[in-house]
Amino acid sequence: MFAITYKKIFLIIAGFVMTTSVLLIAVLGLNLGIDFTGGSLTEVAYNNAPAKEEVEAKISEQDLGGFSVRESEDDAGRPAYLIRTIDLTDSERDTLAKNITELGEGGEVTRFTSIGPVIGQELRDKAGWAIFGVVSIIVLYVAFAFAGIGTPVSSWTYGGITILVLIHDVLVPTAMMSVLGYFLGLEVDVLFVMALLAVLGYSVNDTIVVFDRVRENLKQNRTEHRKKHTEAGMVREEVTYTLTKPYEEIVGSAVQETLARSINTSVTTMVTLLALYILGGSVTQTFALVLFAGVLAGTYSSICIASPLVVTYAAWKANKN
Repeated sequence: MFAITYKKIFLIIAGFVMTTSVLLIAVLGLNLGIDFTGGSLTEVAYNNAPAKEEVEAKISEQDLGGFSVRESEDDAGRPAYLIRTIDLTDSERDTLAKNITELGEGGEVTRFTSIGPVIGQELRDKAGWAIFGVVSIIVLYVAFAFAGIGTPVSSWTYGGITILVLIHDVLVPTAMMSVLGYFLGLEVDVLFVMALLAVLGYSVNDTIVVFDRVRENLKQNRTEHRKKHTEAGMVREEVTYTLTKPYEEIVGSAVQETLARSINTSVTTMVTLLALYILGGSVTQTFALVLFAGVLAGTYSSICIASPLVVTYAAWKANKN
């Protein structure tokens, strides 16, 4: 299987992608939306929109402090602007709406959202705990599902490698959002967290399908050895296994047997997400884009990272022993 034969190349690519993603996130940061920072988000749509500079100049006259303006479209396809400001009072909101709607033909405030900083902090904390909880459950599930498969690596090894793969799959869309947020002003909101959780679920399912086939192949290609010995006056039975095929060949066969399923599922999912991005509204575009990047990264990792990594670890362990 090519994923095992060229495992060093695939692992080097994965290491480069993860390192680059971490550097992008660290340098560019994430453009957090008001869901996490608190503040107000106003969407104003026009039949004939004014220039972005005019909108920014008009908002500056109101002296609201820091703000940002991003070009967008409303649900009807009209040109619009998303205006992010501090949390506004009723009078400030009315003044802002009046000033910006007068700038262009058919000006209309189509959406207004306000979230206080306390709620924003609570959402940030809950998002972190949600991701931590999902990852913890995944490790426990994989360790439980692979209990009893101790040759040549333990069940916890499969769980640990699954988490490493998930880190790769989460870093890729997060780095993408970091770049898009820096250059295009896309904001990280609750939908982004939901997309990451969906990526975690999709990716772990894809990886476990491959590992589950590895488990089945291990059971079919091993010889059981039972040995009884006396310890502290009690007779104990020790069970060991010897593989009838090289571990690399067993894992490679598992990847080969699940390859068509992984590719077909991923391509179908990405076509759906592409349609959602193109035909869906502006609210779901970022969600679809993050999912698309996560599914693409998850497909690569389940085939070209997870299996080569477990084979590499088994070889390292054998050499060490």
